[in-house]
Amino acid sequence: MSQAMLQNNDFYQPLPNPVLSNYFRNAAGLLADESALYHSVVAAIADANEPLTNKAIILRLIHEIEATRDVVRADIIRKTLEIIVDHTLDDL
Repeated sequence: MSQAMLQNNDFYQPLPNPVLSNYFRNAAGLLADESALYHSVVAAIADANEPLTNKAIILRLIHEIEATRDVVRADIIRKTLEIIVDHTLDDL
């Protein structure tokens, strides 16, 4: 197993939602752009020393979609946001 593969698997360990993490881990080849965006959003949250929560990820994606003028990028962000919302349990 390559070092890059090990690092990629380690990336998913601290994420707040194991179902969502597994989804991206298993679908990364089919959703390469969405997976890369998800990784970059999570990394940005970690770099800012903010709590890594589903809410923080969703808010970052909303900010990203509001800030872009690129239609293709907006579609990738929208799809990523849909995946995260679909795999996030509602607050009780």
